[in-house]
Amino acid sequence: MSALAEKVRDTSTLLFVPGDRPERFTKAAASGAGLVVLDLEDAVAADRKAEARVHVAEWVAGNHECAVRINPPGTEWHEADLAAFAQQRCAVMLPKAEDAETVRGVADALGTSPLIALIETAQGVLDARHIGRVAAVQRLAFGSFDLAAQLGVAPGDREALAAARSALVLASAAVGLPGPVDGVTGDLHDDELLVDDVRHARLLGFTGKLCVHPKQVATTTAALRPTDDEQRWAREVVDAAAQGGVVAVRGQMIDKPVVDRARRVLRQAEEGNPR
Repeated sequence: MSALAEKVRDTSTLLFVPGDRPERFTKAAASGAGLVVLDLEDAVAADRKAEARVHVAEWVAGNHECAVRINPPGTEWHEADLAAFAQQRCAVMLPKAEDAETVRGVADALGTSPLIALIETAQGVLDARHIGRVAAVQRLAFGSFDLAAQLGVAPGDREALAAARSALVLASAAVGLPGPVDGVTGDLHDDELLVDDVRHARLLGFTGKLCVHPKQVATTTAALRPTDDEQRWAREVVDAAAQGGVVAVRGQMIDKPVVDRARRVLRQAEEGNPR
């Protein structure tokens, strides 16, 4: 597995930057985000797509580590995006990932690029397990706003989107991928909402978050880290397990799954990522 593929699997914060705003690329790279996603899709108007593609291709050619969100299959810009980033050293985020055959075709066209499959339609949710089995796919991400629009629900309605979120978590686990990346929090000024959104997603099994502004990165990173109490519990479990025999911590019997979870919590705290 390439270092970039490992980066895609491990990163906890993915920051979108409009592809037609090259003056923002450097600032985004310095934001502390785990991975910058240069966006050719939603953030770029139709008449600026070609210009944005040039700017992004130049940045990638400069050996900057990043991902590129290309335009989805079926759009007039998709084939040109594939041609521009085939065999380039960047990850690719594929929007409207709906079926494994199409995703596999995109992977074949791109060559060695690790893929982030953005699941944002009902069909994509239902086929997420098959999409996750495509060899190039290193992570599933949740496009909550697009799915909410298709379903006719509010993107902030956690109950309405709970089944979809859980489906992505289960699909990722079933095919051996890290926990998926949750969708964006659209309110840039409500840090409490952002923290609550991140903690909710983390409880469900998500291990990353899409961000739309650099100011969201630090807050998101902190919210994804295990709490102090979780870290204390994990240390108690690992220390108790090292003694051997049948032990209990805080009234809970300790067996291998519990120890594995505790070690994962400590790794998250040490490495600063929630994998």
